[in-house]
Amino acid sequence: MTTKDLTQLEEGETGVVVGIHGGYGLAHRLECLGIRMGKKVTKVSSQLMRGPVTVRVGNCEVAIGFGMARKVLVEKER
Repeated sequence: MTTKDLTQLEEGETGVVVGIHGGYGLAHRLECLGIRMGKKVTKVSSQLMRGPVTVRVGNCEVAIGFGMARKVLVEKER
């Protein structure tokens, strides 16, 4: 399996969160949005020019900034 950050996933691809490169504040903020280790996420869309990335976590869709999305590592499912 390959490890990528959320910005590198194609639209519609699903992966499992395997790491978060950031401090406690970032990890806590992402956890409040439902993005945590072992959680399955699907990339819904992204905007041009480093805009927000929209992901589906469970039954919810959340948009996170490009910088935050780059710090979330996922293992892509086949």
